Amino acid sequence: MADLYQVIRRPLITEKGLGAKETEATLVFEVAPGATKTEVKQAVETLFKVKVQAVRTANFVGKERRRGRFSGFRSDWKKAYVRLKAGEKMPEYINNL
Repeated sequence: MADLYQVIRRPLITEKGLGAKETEATLVFEVAPGATKTEVKQAVETLFKVKVQAVRTANFVGKERRRGRFSGFRSDWKKAYVRLKAGEKMPEYINNL
């Protein structure tokens, strides 16, 4: 993948993600489905200027959604859990929660 912003699409701001951020020094992102763990690691280190210890990924299959008699599928997507090394400052990408 060429662009860092194509690898990391957006941070996932959920209760589980914020809990992992506070207790485990782990950031949660939605990433491109074709992105590898190495690409995610390099993108986070470049964008946030931190050192990454480990990256875990999970693939999610899109669900079927219906609107009356019309049906379709949501897109497949990928989530990445990025654990920072000990002593690294946690980046703040949310302000008003």
